[in-house]
Amino acid sequence: MWRRTAWLAAVILSSAAWVPAMPTAQAAAGCEVDYAVQSQWTDGFQGAVTVQNLGAALNGWALTFTFPDAGQKVTQGWNGAWTQAGANVKVVDLGWNASLSTSQSISLGFVGGWSGRNPVPASFQLNGVSCTGSPVPPTPGPTATASPTATVAPTPTPTPTSTTAPPAGVAPSLRVSGNKLVTSSGAVYTLHGVNRSGGEFACIKNRDGIWDGPMDQASVTAMRNWKIRTVRVPLNEECWLGTTSNPVPEYSGTAYRNEVERYVALLIDNGITPIVELHWNYGAYTGNSSGCADVASVCQKPMPDTQYAPAFWTGVATAFKGNDAVVFDLFNEPYPERATGDATSGWKCWRDGGACAGINYSVAGFQTLINSVRATGATNVIMLGGLAYSNDLTQWLAYRPTDPLNNLVAAAHIYNFNTCSSTSCWNSQLAPVAAQVPLVLGEFGENDCAHGFVDSLMNWADANSVGYLGWTWNAWDCRTGPSLITDYQGTATAYGQGLKARLATVSN
Repeated sequence: MWRRTAWLAAVILSSAAWVPAMPTAQAAAGCEVDYAVQSQWTDGFQGAVTVQNLGAALNGWALTFTFPDAGQKVTQGWNGAWTQAGANVKVVDLGWNASLSTSQSISLGFVGGWSGRNPVPASFQLNGVSCTGSPVPPTPGPTATASPTATVAPTPTPTPTSTTAPPAGVAPSLRVSGNKLVTSSGAVYTLHGVNRSGGEFACIKNRDGIWDGPMDQASVTAMRNWKIRTVRVPLNEECWLGTTSNPVPEYSGTAYRNEVERYVALLIDNGITPIVELHWNYGAYTGNSSGCADVASVCQKPMPDTQYAPAFWTGVATAFKGNDAVVFDLFNEPYPERATGDATSGWKCWRDGGACAGINYSVAGFQTLINSVRATGATNVIMLGGLAYSNDLTQWLAYRPTDPLNNLVAAAHIYNFNTCSSTSCWNSQLAPVAAQVPLVLGEFGENDCAHGFVDSLMNWADANSVGYLGWTWNAWDCRTGPSLITDYQGTATAYGQGLKARLATVSN
């Protein structure tokens, strides 16, 4: 597991510390390194490093190199434990990838920052031996070193296994930079965590409370023990606004808003990024794929409504403006194309709203909701899910609404029973979006109480620098839906064990 040290934790290491003491049998006897800058933007870049062992098999390795320019910094790395002191960088195996047989290669990757210049490092060492691109004959005593020039070539897409950890204390302020989320210091920040269902239904459907289960420090501590660093909190617009559909005052209006604000503050204080999300909304819909005939906010509707949704987001944005640690997810799972009849009209309804064919109520498009948020002065990051219950992002880029702050994130929901549930679909539909804007899997899961599907999905997400949030941190029966836990002390279901194990490697 990668722990941020070096400049991130203000720990200074001497250059001598960067050459590990290894038994003679573990010394590298030749290696080759390919270093490539895969993409570069104003103050950052993504690098790929492929290391090939040309000597005897290794059981434990450490790669070291020195950046030529003082402005070059590693901010996030994967497939190894990355640390940096001054210009010196070290990458150590993670245990599971410690074995490196003769002629075997390993792909490493990182996201970094630069200023001034971004030149290629001149030399690399594997277990203290310089990588010249050819085997080094064995010699008695300490292995001699040389000063070779690294080979530079394109490399395959990396497979990340670690991410930037949150700073000690509160969750960081976030903004969009290119296709990454970054902190105020410019460090890349990937959203990994869970959904916490309850705030969307308990207040109005059951009318027996605001939440489903405890929302206290003990429950958040259990999340921290899983290394959860992001929690998506589904909400109900009528409970927030206190409309007549929910006449129970202790579960709506001011009481509801105060509880949401309290829980969001609790998450932030524990270093967890909160995502507040409009899940259920007002408006009668009985068309294709209708979840209910009720006008009240008691089921998933195809799109937000103009009657309450803009007011909801005005209120939420006003409550949290000035606190950019809070992320806004504008609407849970749009499916306007089911009502309008085709994808083109569906995407137009998604962006522009208004009178959408097949939807009986006036629709608040995402452009309207973005405008509502920004009119309050809020600068928070905003997430937008696509069509087909957020499972279709094919035209997300083409219909992307305008944001004066360019602070938009794409969101997809992926389950094993969705249409887009294969690697080929993720590569064709999701990867092009992730190449241009940050992408988060706002919900993912499987309904068989296992984790084979989500393991493969997380592999893909890690390789493409995509965040993910498991559904759901609720003590429900995983045989009736994707539930991660059996109790609020954090006991994992068989399904939840997959996410718990992964978070142990990608979070700190």
